[in-house]
Amino acid sequence: MTFSLPGFDLDTFIRSTLAEDLGVGMDGGGKDVTSESVIPADAQFAGVMDSRDPVVVAGLPLAEAFFRHLDPDCTIESLVKDGDRVAAGTDVMRLTGNARALLTAERSALNIVQHLSGIATMAREYVDAMRKGSATCTLLDTRKTLPGLRVLEKYATRQGGAQNHRMGLWDAAMIKDNHVAVAGSVGEAVRRARDAGVKPIICEVDRLDQIEPAIAAGAHHLLLDNMSPDVLREAVAMVAGRTATEASGGINLDTIAAKAASGVDYCSVGRLTQSAPAADVGLDFKPV
Repeated sequence: MTFSLPGFDLDTFIRSTLAEDLGVGMDGGGKDVTSESVIPADAQFAGVMDSRDPVVVAGLPLAEAFFRHLDPDCTIESLVKDGDRVAAGTDVMRLTGNARALLTAERSALNIVQHLSGIATMAREYVDAMRKGSATCTLLDTRKTLPGLRVLEKYATRQGGAQNHRMGLWDAAMIKDNHVAVAGSVGEAVRRARDAGVKPIICEVDRLDQIEPAIAAGAHHLLLDNMSPDVLREAVAMVAGRTATEASGGINLDTIAAKAASGVDYCSVGRLTQSAPAADVGLDFKPV
């Protein structure tokens, strides 16, 4: 199994997550007291991971890494791929190996699959809803991620059909209202970023009269914040293709189609990573 993401250390993630669950460094920690006291050291178990609800799957390579870390000789078969949409009751992984090891890794493996599949599933729901308003608008995620999990959560949004916006503070300027307040105006804030050689420059505007100053100063992308579909259409007409346009703020499953239909290039949704519910994915073991 090969799973690699830029900026993500898989081995460190697996080790630190399992260490947290095992209580490494805590008084009396460093072990799974339940498995060690209940399960014979040589016992073997076979298990099936399945989805109890319709979901878009994400995180199976990570689950496999958890199991293999504690039992390198275990046998694992992934029955679907990350990004697949599956029906309720679908088996997604089969595994066989040392019972103690697999039971110790079970919760960490399930947690990551449930969390990432929940994000991927919500992203796909938003893409489907958006398509009712526009065939060309692209769904974007945001930086509203859990600390330490951004790379994985943004991986999950991609599995659901979204596109990553900024990965962090380093890869694009994002001029928001507080930056404008300190700089003095939209135009001045954009000019400073341009003169510093920053590319690309994304600028938030919440009024139509801010559009021309932002474009004139060199903005590459306008974030049209909390605008109604009618105002978005007017903004898109004013921009006239000179920069990319993004609808942001107040977007949910009920509003995304109308906002996408305004003609914007993108719709961004923070709740994809901020509040997606965990998918109902379980793991049932059977003795070998």
